[in-house]
Amino acid sequence: MAAYRYCEAVTALQARNFSYGIRLLPEPKRLAMSALYALARRVDDIGDGELPPERKTEQLLATRALLDEIRSGEVAEEDTDPIKVALADAARRFPVPLDAFDELIDGVEMDLRDAQYRTFEELKVYCRCVAGSIGRLSLGVYGCDDPKRGAEYADTLGLALQLTNILRDLREDAVNGRTYLPAEDLARFGCEQGFALPEPPLGADFAGLVAFEAERAQGYFEEGLRLLPMLDRRSRACTAAMAGIYHRLLGRIAADPESVLRGRVSLPGWEKAYVALSGLAGGRS
Repeated sequence: MAAYRYCEAVTALQARNFSYGIRLLPEPKRLAMSALYALARRVDDIGDGELPPERKTEQLLATRALLDEIRSGEVAEEDTDPIKVALADAARRFPVPLDAFDELIDGVEMDLRDAQYRTFEELKVYCRCVAGSIGRLSLGVYGCDDPKRGAEYADTLGLALQLTNILRDLREDAVNGRTYLPAEDLARFGCEQGFALPEPPLGADFAGLVAFEAERAQGYFEEGLRLLPMLDRRSRACTAAMAGIYHRLLGRIAADPESVLRGRVSLPGWEKAYVALSGLAGGRS
């Protein structure tokens, strides 16, 4: 189907870490995951784009309407939106919890409101919207021996990945006027000045802050990875690959906290491929 080919192209071009995992899936699941990613990418691009807030809000409302159309089962294969067509087909083939996309949109709307997070409990709500939702959507494609508990682990694993993203993007987000780490944590480590400069705030325990958040993320990785035994071999490999890439990234950040202020920390392509192959072999990285 041409719609799926479009979604696969979007995934290959823009999903730097995600694509290493979904390559390990059998074709029907790989195509469905590319459709999920393509719509998630569209939602993220709306939030991160240059349009004025009111236009972004309109586009997010249009995306909610698209989801309603898919739920109705009335999307025609001749529809001109390839992402809609592919996702509608994926939702017919797999029990994809489309309501999780509404949660993703809720999270992007928090960004549009420049939401600030006083406590970690408040931040968890945001993380579960923008990342836990993706875990639950993915589980609909993978299948799971224990759907209820599996959804909880998928949500927790998404939380671990999003915390890693927040640490990785501290400087970039600060330059764009966004701070995601809870105000209570920033105050505890003397980092209220923010991270707009390529060195830690004067007098702050920046290394202590990063160590604290990394340890928190590590705990969520350990809990979320309990999902793996509940999945079939290929879905387990896919999840292990994606989680493994972010887990290694977290380790790099913890080992050199100030690296996140100098630029975006990432893994080279060969190492991502190694992690993906390790996942296929049944390992965890």
